[in-house]
Amino acid sequence: MNEKLVQSTGNGLQSSIPKLNVAVIGAGLVGSLAALNFARKGYEVDLYEYRQDIRTAELVQGRSINLALSQRGRKALAEVGLEDEVLSTAIPMRGRMLHDVKGNTSIVLYDSCTKQCLYSVGRKHLNEVLLNAGEKFPNIHHHFEHKLSPFQEDAEAKADLIVGCDGAFSAVRQQMIKNYGFNFSQEYIEHGYLELCIPAKNNEFQMPANYLHIWPRDTFMMIALPNQDKSFTVTLSMPFKVFADIKTPKDLLEFFIKYYIDALPLLGEEKLIKDFFKSKPQYLLSIKCNPYHYESKAVLLGDAAHAMVPYYGQGMNAGMEDCSLLFSIISQTGITLDKALLQFTESRWRDAHAICDLAMYNYVEMRDLTKRVTFKCRKFLDTTLFRFFPTIWVPLYNSVSFTSMPYNKCIANRKWQDKILRNIFYTILSGALVTATALYVTNL
Repeated sequence: MNEKLVQSTGNGLQSSIPKLNVAVIGAGLVGSLAALNFARKGYEVDLYEYRQDIRTAELVQGRSINLALSQRGRKALAEVGLEDEVLSTAIPMRGRMLHDVKGNTSIVLYDSCTKQCLYSVGRKHLNEVLLNAGEKFPNIHHHFEHKLSPFQEDAEAKADLIVGCDGAFSAVRQQMIKNYGFNFSQEYIEHGYLELCIPAKNNEFQMPANYLHIWPRDTFMMIALPNQDKSFTVTLSMPFKVFADIKTPKDLLEFFIKYYIDALPLLGEEKLIKDFFKSKPQYLLSIKCNPYHYESKAVLLGDAAHAMVPYYGQGMNAGMEDCSLLFSIISQTGITLDKALLQFTESRWRDAHAICDLAMYNYVEMRDLTKRVTFKCRKFLDTTLFRFFPTIWVPLYNSVSFTSMPYNKCIANRKWQDKILRNIFYTILSGALVTATALYVTNL
C-alpha cells in the first residue's frame, strides 16, 4: 500500500487521512506509545500482546521493575502529553553514589553545571499510564493474550501496516529476517544478572534516594535504583561462572561479606538468601539489524530493532525516541508510507548500532573505570570544560542522557574531545621536556 499521509492538526488528530489499519505487536512501553501516536494521527490501531494485561497481571520475574528515564524518553512522552504525569511519581537521581569494598561512599554527579538528572520510574506504572491513555481513543483496540504466530490457524487478523514492538525475540523480526538483504546479528555477553531488593525500613529509604547506587568490583558489580515504595531494586551483574560458584547460603553470605559488606545488612541475610536462590541469573544480549522496515508493510521499533544491554539506561529511552523519529517523518506533508519507513531506517540504524556499542562500553565503565583515578580526572576535566563552554564541550554521558543529539554524533563528539585532550597533553609534555632539557643544559 502506498498512501499519502497528511500533517496533523493542532489537536494531534489528522484532518484528512486514508483509512489505514495498523497492527502493533507488543503492548509494552514502546508498543503502547507507538499505538498512542498512531491513534492520535487518526489510524485504526489493533494492539496485540501475548501476555496478560499488565494492569491486572503480576510482575514477571526477571524483568527489571524500574527504569531510568532520561531526555529522549521524556521528549517522546511530552509529545503525547504524558511527561508531567510520569514525572509526578518519578524519583530524581542526581548522580552515582559509589560504594567501595569497605563500605565507604563517594558521589559523582551527572551534571553539576545545569543540575540535570535521571528519573527512576516503575516499569509497571509507566506501562499502565500509556495503556490508560490509549483507552481514551476509540480507534485503539486492545487484544491481550494474543500471540503472533505464522502457525496459528484458529485466529487471523489483517492490517495495512505491522509494527513490531515485541522485544528482543521479536516474532515480527523473525519473519522479516527471511527476506533477502536483511542483516542481523546478536551477541550474548558472558555476564548475567539477578534482581534483589533492599526493602524499606520504617517506611523510609535505607540509603539516600536521589542517586543511582553502584558497587563497582572490577569484573562484576551491583547497582540499586530507588522505588516509589521506598525500597531499592538491586541488580547483581556478574560472569555466569561467578554465579555458578555460589552454591550454598554459606557461599552467598561469605561472598557478600567480602564484596558488599555495607549492602548485606540492608538486604537482610534471610531475604538475600531467598531472593538469590529462588531464580536463575538472566542472560543479556545485544541485537543489531538493518533495515528496520519491509516496503510499506512492516517496521520494527525498540528492542525488536536494537536490543541492548541495560548499562547505559537507554533501552527504553532509545525505543521511545524511535517513536519520536518515526512520527516526525510520517508527519511530513506529502510523504508516502513506503518512503517514510525507508527514511526511518536510513535515519536510525547508525544511531541504534552506536547506542548498542555504548551500552557495552558503559558496563565496563560502571563496574571498573568509575573507581579509577583516571576516570575521576577525566570527569573533572569534562565538567570544568562544560561549565565554561556549555555549547561546545558536552561530555559523552551528558550528550547521551540529557540531549537529543544523535547517538552516532555523541560518539563522534567524544572522539573529537579525546583528540583535543591528547593534543593538549602532548603539548604540555613536550613543553615540560623542552624546559627540563634547557635547564639541564644550562646547569652543565
